[in-house]
Amino acid sequence: MKKLFLLIVLFISVGTGIGAQNLPKVIFPGDYPDPSILRDGKDYYITHSPFYYAPGFLIWHSTDLMNWEPVCRALPEYEGSAMAPDLLKYQNRYYIYYPTSVGEIYVIYADDIRGPWSKPVKLALKGIDPGHVVGEDGKRYLFTNNGWITPLSEDGLKVTGPSRKVYDGWEYPANWVTEGKDRYLESPKLIRKDGYYYMMSAEGGTAGPATSHMCVVARSKSVFGPWENSPYNPIVHTYSASENWWSKGHGTVIDDVNGNWWVVYHAYANGYHTLGRSTLLEPIEWTSDGWCRTTQEADWLGKSRQPEWKMKISDDFSRPELGLQWTFWREYAPKALTFADGEMQVKAKGHTPADGRLLLTTAVDKCYETEVEIALGSGNTGGLLLFYNEEAYAGVISDGKNFMVYRGEEKPLTLPNRMGKHFRVKLLNQGNRVKMSVSADGKAWEVLAENVDVSRLNHNVYKGFYALRPALFAAGKGKVGFRDFRYRNAIPEEKDMAAYLMVFHRDETHGLYMAISRDGYTFTAVNNGEPVLAGDTIAYQHGIRDPHIFRGPDGAFYLAMTDLHVFGVRDGYRTTEWERGAEYGWGNNRGLVLMKSWDLIHWNRANIRFDRLSAGLSEIGCAWAPEVAYDDQKGRLMIYYTMRFKNEANKLYYVYVNDDFNKIESTPQILFEYPMDGVSAIDGDITKVGDKYHLFYVAHDGVGGIKQAVSNRMDGGYVYDARWYDFEPKACEAPNVWKRIGENKWVLMYDIFSITPHNFGFAETTDFVHFKNLGHFNEGVMKTTNYTSPKHGAVIHLTKEEADNLEKYWKAHQRNYDRQSLRQQLLTEKAE
Repeated sequence: MKKLFLLIVLFISVGTGIGAQNLPKVIFPGDYPDPSILRDGKDYYITHSPFYYAPGFLIWHSTDLMNWEPVCRALPEYEGSAMAPDLLKYQNRYYIYYPTSVGEIYVIYADDIRGPWSKPVKLALKGIDPGHVVGEDGKRYLFTNNGWITPLSEDGLKVTGPSRKVYDGWEYPANWVTEGKDRYLESPKLIRKDGYYYMMSAEGGTAGPATSHMCVVARSKSVFGPWENSPYNPIVHTYSASENWWSKGHGTVIDDVNGNWWVVYHAYANGYHTLGRSTLLEPIEWTSDGWCRTTQEADWLGKSRQPEWKMKISDDFSRPELGLQWTFWREYAPKALTFADGEMQVKAKGHTPADGRLLLTTAVDKCYETEVEIALGSGNTGGLLLFYNEEAYAGVISDGKNFMVYRGEEKPLTLPNRMGKHFRVKLLNQGNRVKMSVSADGKAWEVLAENVDVSRLNHNVYKGFYALRPALFAAGKGKVGFRDFRYRNAIPEEKDMAAYLMVFHRDETHGLYMAISRDGYTFTAVNNGEPVLAGDTIAYQHGIRDPHIFRGPDGAFYLAMTDLHVFGVRDGYRTTEWERGAEYGWGNNRGLVLMKSWDLIHWNRANIRFDRLSAGLSEIGCAWAPEVAYDDQKGRLMIYYTMRFKNEANKLYYVYVNDDFNKIESTPQILFEYPMDGVSAIDGDITKVGDKYHLFYVAHDGVGGIKQAVSNRMDGGYVYDARWYDFEPKACEAPNVWKRIGENKWVLMYDIFSITPHNFGFAETTDFVHFKNLGHFNEGVMKTTNYTSPKHGAVIHLTKEEADNLEKYWKAHQRNYDRQSLRQQLLTEKAE
């Protein structure tokens, strides 16, 4: 039986799984901008801007708008940078109208969409972003930017009369933050429905600020107007930089075979201009007054709810020609390539990445690894790059004597090449931070550079509307051989895991500790059992507690901790230990410490004060025990934590946080509260299994202990369950659930703070109903080797490489915690 409620309760933690994203759907991740989509009966085709990547206009095919496969590249050679196409079918012939950087509009055509396609035909027409339409008179016309319409011949290959302006666009509010003073009225795409022509256009500028771009709609009964703007404008728009997608715009409205309607448009992933603009899909509804607008209700064509496209990025070069995943840069030179025995030989040219020969493919992940084997000939240089344009690139090249390491906007490095003319290069891009390695055999790797920042290698800095793409590089004379090109999403899955990482704090130091286990049973602390982060140096209150670690959907590590020191008098930081007065009860913290890392060694930090987020939060009594999760239904990172106002009962709250993990982006909402008045619920921990979310938490209903509530969504709806799930006769807290690698077993870990010495308890389950008691650390199957009395822990999985690197780092950089010297350092800094 549980004892009376105890006031000496400390702090909390939380975790979760990753699931499917909500709307909009990303049907083409990576650099697939300016989408133009065509429905041809039961078939759907789409193409995008190629710019200087040749061959251009890669055409994709689908029967359900979710699953796509490449058909052909329609345009081998062209003048300038080609962009913003309009793909259409007219009287059994397919057309692509497109503008180029030389200021002309061209058209190509084919009787079969798989080709062959004609050579470009130049129209006597200036402008950009053409949009084809058949007028009410049965004649063909081409709309271009800024509201101009131009008549075409019956075959669509000639201009037959003067252009005239028929539309001025939609006037968006003057205070909106867009790319400039120009309205940038572009991308007219037209459909005819119920006696009206509907034209969707882009405004606001296609890059620049996150809130620049948008899709607006106007309608008319004649292509010549007058055009009436929709009262629902903008139909698509990024209203805040906190949204998942920036610069949403350049849209096309299309129907499907079942009469449903959709809008297809492009956008940048929040914080990832380097990836270029992805293609997104959202459902459309028609209002009773005859206008379209986006909706959250979708009637999908097929069973698939998650987009998939069938084009491998990796290449073993076993085919006798260049794969559809590859393009040249500013040229089309298929005769420069030869294929034999799994090797592609590339005839070199130029001297540097600015003028050498490049073969590029499209990265589609925020965290990816690319690798290739290189064989140099006589007098040439080869390598692997991440290439934006001639001014912006990163990667490794070699002439056989030295490695030249390009580090984005940093100064390049020249390092000796001890491997000769045959070597492998590997580039790991983790959230725009790149690690560059070389190897003689593909097994033992030498790191040449790491943590290289490539985030600025994008359009907003270097213009051009391109993307940072993996590129094979060949310069000098003769030929460079390439084999076994690999590209993979570098976010580990459970099958890749080989170790466990536990984070916890200890009362003695108020610092962060890390321990590693290879089997999930015995844990050994790194840094010889000393803190890896001193709370004195990273927290307002000179102490951290309740650490929780989470691997995000981008592959990064997210660490959240309570900003609190409970022994302020003992350690000389305050005149009280941790109280703020009877009105607020025990505790006095109002903040969290948030940290993000890609390697568990280099961290970015933010200190968050909830009482400063809004006036309504100024009277909170405590905010603590944060955990991090990914809300798969909202597609956003979430922090959930315990909070109370003044001295009322504690409840579990949640907020959303940005991907950089340094800004709270929503007001706190209740996640769960105990059903009995005046009883606290603290220390929540969420685990997703199947389609259910299991919330383990501490109930202060008598002796504090662990209960469970279940919901079908992460952010609420948890159903109360009266059962106690811990095995302790005394009070415990801080539940954390983690899975055994490769097994259908989950471990429920909790902190038994009420015993001396305090310890962790463990239980194991396969169904979240039946639990087996595993005992305590060092009193059963669970062991520690070099530490005792851990507090408030959390466990995640690591790969063998991640665990090895972490152990290796702390063996080489071991440091002891010295409270007195740290305190003196802080006092000196304060005095200065």
